[in-house]
Amino acid sequence: MGKKTKIALTGSLTMLAAGIGSLFYAGNYLYNLALNKQANKDAIFTNPSTNNQIPDKDRTDINKKGDSSNFFDTIHYQDVFLDSDDGLKLHAYQFLNYGHDYVIIVHGYTSEGKLMHASAKHFYEQGYNLLLPDLRGHGQSEGDYIAMGWLDRLDIINWIKYLIDNDSKVKIILYGVSMGAATVMNVTGEKLPVNVIAAIEDCGFTSTWEMFSYQLKEMYNLPSRPFLDIANIVTQIRAGYSFGKAEAIEQVKKSTTPTLFIHGDKDRFVPFKMLNQLYQSANCPKEKLVIKGAGHAQCEKIGGQVYWSKIDSFIRKYQD
Repeated sequence: MGKKTKIALTGSLTMLAAGIGSLFYAGNYLYNLALNKQANKDAIFTNPSTNNQIPDKDRTDINKKGDSSNFFDTIHYQDVFLDSDDGLKLHAYQFLNYGHDYVIIVHGYTSEGKLMHASAKHFYEQGYNLLLPDLRGHGQSEGDYIAMGWLDRLDIINWIKYLIDNDSKVKIILYGVSMGAATVMNVTGEKLPVNVIAAIEDCGFTSTWEMFSYQLKEMYNLPSRPFLDIANIVTQIRAGYSFGKAEAIEQVKKSTTPTLFIHGDKDRFVPFKMLNQLYQSANCPKEKLVIKGAGHAQCEKIGGQVYWSKIDSFIRKYQD
């Protein structure tokens, strides 16, 4: 091998190594931005591409101004805990009402159970017992990363088992918003006990990959590949799950749980088109509700009585 060839080869390998290093830096950056519990999320929540949208944590700030803001102060609850399958201590708020009917209320991205008080107030006033989990990496639950509803599905199944262990006659409704909605759909794709009678998903996404791909394009005008491929490798190493498996759209194909699909037609955080993609893929008994003029996680606020009347009537169809 000649001297010039060696120099050229060395230069090429150096450039290749630098390129690979840059990609892994970008992948690690995306992981930290989106999934690292400790990382600042302002770049996501304040991006101009999602103008007039309300991510889940901000949505709850609106609820704080409403008449549900003192719900946790006026209604008695207890803090309950269980261990996840991979050893994390998980926390939930439990409200006891009358009878055997429970609603498990699942919060969204960077939020926590306690901030779902508007939904909690409505369901409690309808007579339901409540369980509001803090998803792993949120609230009082352990975990250093956000699981985007995938590993969370196993945690919710364990909360379902917890309720059944305490009341074999319990009837459970699943309700979630945004990432919480994706969690609910992921749960319904698993084999569930007959105690789970219905599910409501509000502005959930089809898959983690499609969600991040959409956000990369909208926020940074970047293609999904190769950036998501590298971020996915980092996620598998650091969080133990794959974007490629975290697909609510595949889970609803396997679901037999009656599900109400809800979305706002002005959602620019989780695109509105995902509603019909999910609805058409679902093989369970199903209905859908479109809230006109609602952005992300605004369906409850904009829809008001229409929103809650539809949810209440849907649930009643599957109660004994």
